[in-house]
Amino acid sequence: MKRFKDQLHPSWRQALSGDIALLDEIESKLGGKEFAPKFEDVMKAFEFSLDEVKILIIGQDPYPNPEFAMGLAFSVKPDVKKLPASLKNIFLEYSQDTGFDEPANGDLTYWSKQGVMLLNRILTVNPGQSNSHADIGWREFTFSVAKVLSKRKVVAILWGSQAQELKELFPLRLTSVHPSPLSAYRGFFGSKPFTQANLLLDQIGLSEVDWQLQ
Repeated sequence: MKRFKDQLHPSWRQALSGDIALLDEIESKLGGKEFAPKFEDVMKAFEFSLDEVKILIIGQDPYPNPEFAMGLAFSVKPDVKKLPASLKNIFLEYSQDTGFDEPANGDLTYWSKQGVMLLNRILTVNPGQSNSHADIGWREFTFSVAKVLSKRKVVAILWGSQAQELKELFPLRLTSVHPSPLSAYRGFFGSKPFTQANLLLDQIGLSEVDWQLQ
């Protein structure tokens, strides 16, 4: 099984060369323990080239239900029938904002292929325990990731307080409360993040994202 560092796209491995030791340390702390998502999915957000990233969406940590967590922030496996509440709210806003029908499932991999990086601040979690891996090094690692992206033409979509800890890194950013049922009605609904992100891409001369999920 490939180690975390070997799961990184070569462009990311080079850009994060100064953080490989930290990644190895995190992997060592997780050794032999059960966590979500699966080991081979932890670095899924880094499968695509750094050069393709033009939008960054930051989440908090993986879904604590191992049946949901699949390595991309907010995304679930395509066979999940009952969507997590935050993702249901994202899809409500998605339909209102874009006019597209609600997707058939909650797999957001297509967005990743369009240059949208779906990154959690914390990349693993104990099954059933949200935020349980907040202090093993992931926050430092993903801060380094954000710093790499901040030096490029990238629009950041920052939902919630943990994501907005990084807002000063991104002059091109859209912020709102988290899509959680606890906060979505306080500014997430109606924020039009998908069309607004495309407007910002237009302003910096980059092609728009095709947000339409099947």
